[in-house]
Amino acid sequence: MIQAAVETRDLTRRFGALTAVDALTLRIETGEVFGLLGPNGSGKTTTIRMLCGLLEPSAGSALVTGLDVTVAPEQVKQRIGYMAQKVGVYEDLTVAENLDFYAGIYGLRRGATRARLADVVAFLALGDRLGQLAGHLSGGWRQRLALACALIHQPALLFLDEPTAGVDPAARRRFWRTIHDLARAGTTVLVTTHYMDEAEQCKRLAMMSRGHLIALGTPAEVAAQVGGRGGTLEDAFVILQERDER
Repeated sequence: MIQAAVETRDLTRRFGALTAVDALTLRIETGEVFGLLGPNGSGKTTTIRMLCGLLEPSAGSALVTGLDVTVAPEQVKQRIGYMAQKVGVYEDLTVAENLDFYAGIYGLRRGATRARLADVVAFLALGDRLGQLAGHLSGGWRQRLALACALIHQPALLFLDEPTAGVDPAARRRFWRTIHDLARAGTTVLVTTHYMDEAEQCKRLAMMSRGHLIALGTPAEVAAQVGGRGGTLEDAFVILQERDER
């Protein structure tokens, strides 16, 4: 069997009396665009932080690109890219300086850095913005810069936590074209989103509620599992949100 990009078994995280993620068992295939859905507080971000080696599980196990996140968290971090909800770029640095800074964090040697920077800049069309301060960029361009920083070390697996929040529809469409280009090139992408039109673009989805996995499959399968036959993914999300608010 081909090694999965992500494989969890009974993955659990507790914060005192609160169980934020409860016995999550999941497999994400290499090269897949996989969506993680659920209302606020459902456990999506906690799951991602555990998979990134940023938060230690309370129980269960997780393999990311074949590495155990509890045994080798630093090695996991070298193999993944992470774009958080709040875009992690430095506003007082230029676009070029941000990229160079992240290249240094990931330990790229100077020759490799120059070649990789050129590739990422061309891929995301950042060439005309290199001298611009990140703090002066529009939301869509800041998003591209954050993605470039996450890709600078050519990660096998990319985590995107609500990456299009606050950007305009045109920027969202461009971003998703980029995501599919990455997947076609072999990068695995795990994304969280509250936009159902974006969720529809994922190959498979996992829907979470109060820390539990409640539906898994294609967008149509998840919609049917939660909302019944003939229901849409948006209907399913609304049903789940209303249920969680009770």
